[in-house]
Amino acid sequence: MLTFANLTKTYAGGGVAALSQVDLAVQAGEIAAIVGGSGCGKTTLLRLTAGLDQASSGFIEIDGDRVTTPHPAIGIVFQEPRLLPWLTVRDNVAFGLGDQPRAARRQRADEALERVGLAGYGDRWPRELSGGQQQRVAIARALAPRPKALLLDEPFSALDAFTRASLHDHLLALWEESRPTVVIVTHDVEEAVTLGDRIIVMQPRPGRIYEEIPVDLPRPRDRMSPNFDAAKRRVLKALDNSLNPQHPPGQAAPAGGALWW
Repeated sequence: MLTFANLTKTYAGGGVAALSQVDLAVQAGEIAAIVGGSGCGKTTLLRLTAGLDQASSGFIEIDGDRVTTPHPAIGIVFQEPRLLPWLTVRDNVAFGLGDQPRAARRQRADEALERVGLAGYGDRWPRELSGGQQQRVAIARALAPRPKALLLDEPFSALDAFTRASLHDHLLALWEESRPTVVIVTHDVEEAVTLGDRIIVMQPRPGRIYEEIPVDLPRPRDRMSPNFDAAKRRVLKALDNSLNPQHPPGQAAPAGGALWW
């Protein structure tokens, strides 16, 4: 389980409060999707969880273990694949497995590539892959160490709609295998409803949780169903109201709403 307790982040210099008193528990095996307007601290929250930055106050724990630096139980996938062009696809995937023997690294990398549908691609170079394939390699690299928690920072935003939907299916299939805890930051409400068990709507200036919305829909989710559309509308209403200072955090979105977000 990932636990966020009274988490606050204020950047030095300008004193910008990126996050303020965030309290959240993401259960083991849960997929939590984080959405919110610009400046609400979504990426800051993920960086703190990955141990890439330090909180000003409060803390993050995974299964009771405090996170202050990059943690072996937590993997992360960024918006760009960030593959190393001088390494083969296999070596990119095995990059975080340096503590294991060479044969074990190769086997683990090939298994991870097979899981993302890229079996046989290990000897290729990143430049030989499409954007969607490169992002699959990035996911394989994050999964190769078999983390308890997987963080995704808008990993599909640069892809076309067809490729994005395909990778949603791949991600969910991978999640079904070992049920890691997943936290995904996204600007795409349909993506959040497709993937998430719960959607965390954040409010900006400073970033804090506005509303938590459960998504009680069976998988695989039918994007054309009335229930799916109703879930999207609820999230859109919450987003719309989260940007209105007259609606404080914790206040559920009322019926209606401009839905312009």
